[in-house]
Amino acid sequence: MDTPQLDEASQPLAQAWQQCLLQAGPAAAALLHAVAADAPPTLARRFYEVLLQDTRARRFLSHEQVKQRLQPAMQRWLAQLLTTDADGIAATVAAQRVIGDVHARVGIPVDLVTRGARVLKHELFVRLRADAHDSDTAFAAIDCLSAIMDIAMEGMTLAYTHARERSSRTDAAYRLFSLVQNVSTERERQRALLLDWENSLLYTLAGHATGADNASLATSEFGLWFTHKGIPSFGESSETQQVGGLMARIDSSLQRATDEDPARRLTALPAIREDLATIRNLMTLLFERIGELDAGSDALTNLLNRRFLPTVLRREIELSTRNHTPFSLLLLDLDHFKAINDGHGHDAGDRALQHVAALLGQQTRGSDYLFRYGGEEFVVVLVAASESQAEVIAESLRRQIAQSPISLPNGQTLGLTASIGVAGHDGHPDYERLMARADAAMYAAKRQGRNRVVVADEALPEAPGRRALQR
Repeated sequence: MDTPQLDEASQPLAQAWQQCLLQAGPAAAALLHAVAADAPPTLARRFYEVLLQDTRARRFLSHEQVKQRLQPAMQRWLAQLLTTDADGIAATVAAQRVIGDVHARVGIPVDLVTRGARVLKHELFVRLRADAHDSDTAFAAIDCLSAIMDIAMEGMTLAYTHARERSSRTDAAYRLFSLVQNVSTERERQRALLLDWENSLLYTLAGHATGADNASLATSEFGLWFTHKGIPSFGESSETQQVGGLMARIDSSLQRATDEDPARRLTALPAIREDLATIRNLMTLLFERIGELDAGSDALTNLLNRRFLPTVLRREIELSTRNHTPFSLLLLDLDHFKAINDGHGHDAGDRALQHVAALLGQQTRGSDYLFRYGGEEFVVVLVAASESQAEVIAESLRRQIAQSPISLPNGQTLGLTASIGVAGHDGHPDYERLMARADAAMYAAKRQGRNRVVVADEALPEAPGRRALQR
């Protein structure tokens, strides 16, 4: 196996691991290897006994999953830590980063992971003291093990933090995308509201109206939108903070002006209008950034693209777990799509994709999520739908596609069919597992002759080489 190339953050971990093994010496290393020969099964059982006492852990761990999947994985992880030599350090450090990514994707609380590590350390320390031939070897082995476990936890935490930060940014972008999908319309509306407020202010300060003390920018329609929707949409930034500060300064100046003689009120206006001009410029900048979120939708089909699929699946898994409600996934792939492009041109392929996207919209509910996953693949997230209900919906979709040929500009009609994989959420907290099950079912539909629906089954092998969701 080739030695993995570690990134800049992981290289110090590998160096620390190397130093730890050098300081421990061969006798301590041999003791760690000996413990690795028979201790991992007992330690893995103990690890999960402790974690399952925490109610939060029960969301991520079931007794059946622990027995069949997680305990063997924990045994392999422990054996790897205890037996890694100098040549294997890079691969082991890289593995910790992968584990951290999985923890972040599933949402396992960091304190549960560190609690488990603490339990493992204690149990291993007891074993090392009991098995060592002398106290010096025991101390060296314990010291080395402690450092190795800390390095492993640090590697996991690095990956966990980076992955959660990425997810948080994408989640925030999705909230914004959902909130302000028509960016240009919202931008013009807020610009008009700000201008209306300025004109009303001019009228008031000129003495043509009373009640200027009620004309604060913060309580205007623009001000309320900015505070309650704008800031959550744009996200906290120096620009939003600056807009907030300018609004407060304008309202303070306005309050002082209302206390003065009407003839002197207009003297406050130039500074207020200058601040308003700055707010307009900042709002233009903020809305331009929102415009970048158009990448959240597919330009050809107007469906969501895969960027926001992890966000939606994480939320649906959380809702399903909390409310004990089902949801299911359809992965749909148009059959022989390359032949369509090759035989009729890419315009025909684009028409086919748009046609299928329209059918998906007609055959699903407004609460469901529709994605163009990539190429000729679509993902449908069916909320509050069991696997059996999803199968019925998928069959209806398959039939509608097969019975609805598209018309080409040259007068020809082009028949379409699709292979659909169905997977109901089975309680597992990792959305990539759900996608893998739907993916395997869809490929089974392809193997069985296409133009059919296949429901995921644990016996189905996961399709080799399939890409993970974009994170």
